[in-house]
Amino acid sequence: MDREATLKSTPQHLRHASALSGAAAALLLLTAAPATATTPTLTAQASASNVRVSEEFHVSGESRDMPAGTPVTLEQRQGTQWVPLPASVNTTPRGTYKMRVVLGREGRNALRVTGGEAVSPVVHVTVRPLER
Repeated sequence: MDREATLKSTPQHLRHASALSGAAAALLLLTAAPATATTPTLTAQASASNVRVSEEFHVSGESRDMPAGTPVTLEQRQGTQWVPLPASVNTTPRGTYKMRVVLGREGRNALRVTGGEAVSPVVHVTVRPLER
């Protein structure tokens, strides 16, 4: 039997080989771990920050990590509650959306967009009375 074959089968060599294979298995588990799920997000921006009562403006934005065609709805803060408004559209295949909005509530309006499990940051639009 040649010396190389004898060295490979010694108990010390087997311990090293076992330790190396254990480390390789741990590394494989770390690199093969499934990707963590991403949280869907929405952005929102208003085309105007000041409008008159009944003046049309747009709210638009992008969705991330949600399917195309996801319905998104505009909400308005009324007191302590968020109330859905009759402004709803579906996201495009590129993940964008744009909706026409007309507000009748004078003053500073807090608005946000919801869709899927996402909620956009709040945007503010001030509605001024009609001139007489």
